[in-house]
Amino acid sequence: MDNRQAIGSWLSGPRAAAEQAGADFGYRGEQLGLPQEGPGSIARPGRRLGALAVDWGLCLLIAYGLITDGYDQATSNWALLIFFVLGVLTVGTVGFTPGKRLFGLRVAALDTGRVSPPRALLRTFLLCLAIPALIWDRDGRGLHDRLARTVEVRI
Repeated sequence: MDNRQAIGSWLSGPRAAAEQAGADFGYRGEQLGLPQEGPGSIARPGRRLGALAVDWGLCLLIAYGLITDGYDQATSNWALLIFFVLGVLTVGTVGFTPGKRLFGLRVAALDTGRVSPPRALLRTFLLCLAIPALIWDRDGRGLHDRLARTVEVRI
């Protein structure tokens, strides 16, 4: 016998199947005490990736134009170093990078709201490793944000 409901839940994914079973997940950021929408809500992945692309492009442009003589592996290595310095300095002082500001995002500490330089250092170091940023929790925070106890929110 064909059970269309079981196939539909499998195609919809584990979250839809759990919601059908009665689990209540709420919205992203609810467990953190953040609003569902508007300023202060969890930043969506599209905006975060856009901001990351702008920041990486800026760092690549700086490395290509000021440090190296052409585009090669050294340019990418310098761009990563510039990205690290940019992230630590800007997130640790004003709470956002140029790309985050362009996309209306900022990084906030969960307990104080302001990111201290040591937290910015840890967060940016883990972000440069890339793997922690690819592991997300149900609130949409990467492992780098969880370990640094920060969250990326909309302005």
